[in-house]
Amino acid sequence: ALARRGVAHLSFPNDVQVADADEDPYQHVAPARPPKTAPIYLPPPGRARTEDLEAAAAVLNAGEKVAILAGAGALHARDEVLATADRLGAPVIKTLSGKAVIPDDSEYAVGGIGLLGTRPGENLVEDCDTLFMIGTNFPYTQHLPEPGKVKVVQIEADPTRAGLRMPTEVPVIGDAKESLQALIPLLTRKSDRGHLEKYQKDMAKWRSEMEDLENPKRSPIAPQYPMAVIDDLAADDAILTCDSGTIATWAARHWTIRGMRKFYLSGNLATMAPGLPYSLGIQHAFPGRQVIAYVGDGGFAMLMAEFLTAARAGLPVKVVINNNGSLGQILWEQMVLGYPEFGVRFPQPVADFAAWATACGGYGAKVDNPKKVESAIKEALAFDGPAIVDIDVDPNEPPLPGKVAYDQAKKFTQAFLKGQPHKVAIATTLFKDKIEQLKR
Repeated sequence: ALARRGVAHLSFPNDVQVADADEDPYQHVAPARPPKTAPIYLPPPGRARTEDLEAAAAVLNAGEKVAILAGAGALHARDEVLATADRLGAPVIKTLSGKAVIPDDSEYAVGGIGLLGTRPGENLVEDCDTLFMIGTNFPYTQHLPEPGKVKVVQIEADPTRAGLRMPTEVPVIGDAKESLQALIPLLTRKSDRGHLEKYQKDMAKWRSEMEDLENPKRSPIAPQYPMAVIDDLAADDAILTCDSGTIATWAARHWTIRGMRKFYLSGNLATMAPGLPYSLGIQHAFPGRQVIAYVGDGGFAMLMAEFLTAARAGLPVKVVINNNGSLGQILWEQMVLGYPEFGVRFPQPVADFAAWATACGGYGAKVDNPKKVESAIKEALAFDGPAIVDIDVDPNEPPLPGKVAYDQAKKFTQAFLKGQPHKVAIATTLFKDKIEQLKR
């Protein structure tokens, strides 16, 4: 389990459980004895071969517009990724599971790519001539450069995943941290910083646009706003967990990695409801840190009994529910495929999950007024025990991609023309978003 960094399940057969402590319950029918082990684990060496690192350095040094794509395999290599970015003058794209690789306010950070990414990240993929993939096997190849358009270098711990997504000139096998430590001295610092500065300007504009959407006066409550409040109030070493769905978009864009903050969500597509159980496990592992589960109403309803587990186990997790009364991600996926929404909005009454929190002995607040969002989250974070803040948000706020493609816009329009039932409300929300951005 330590070597594969995965889930472990230890099983003790019944014959072992009922046997006396010094009894050997196995019959010796093979030329072997029961195994004896020692509680010692030595991790394998992670430094890549010198010749591979030299080949990687040659490609990276030759690149004029280098982009770094860093994933979960580089979470322990923040200093090395930043040093590499500095040498190469390279903006850093982060996968969602690798969001905490470098701080979001770093001069090198350009956010993510894909449906939950940023416009600067998408533009960088189209613009770069060299892509350096560190600790990632990014599966959404539609959002990677066209094969053959760029040179690719990859550092990957698992040989079976190296070069799997893109034609790769140098697929380096090794640990991200140890291999980068050996690679950095081989890299020539690029004196021309124009490529990096271009994306620093683009990212500054993007951040301003995201701030505009965090409007505390919008009613119904804009879903970006509660996430922004959490971001402002949470500690610099807080850990945020998240479900799959539209909430992942708001967390990706409005939860700022700074200090020792962490971020965890399912790395597999559309895995519902992991945010709450993740938070319980993490709070067990880090009892002194602030752990916040940012979840949707659909996901929370699936595993809400685990809040009682938190209360009984004395785990002070804070749960903020983005309650849009729908299976939001499915709603927008239907529309982006050109279909009107169907069967994705929950009927009345709107669930009040705050009542469940108080029934379990925790703190509960139901919020439908934007003026009460900040105070409710403050009280929850200060409460000595588990807490739920259930916030009714605008169900018609679309989680638009950072860069809307023509085909996506076309399908969205087709959904409207085919009878999208809430098209007026959706159009009004989009209009409000644009007004907020134009105020600047």
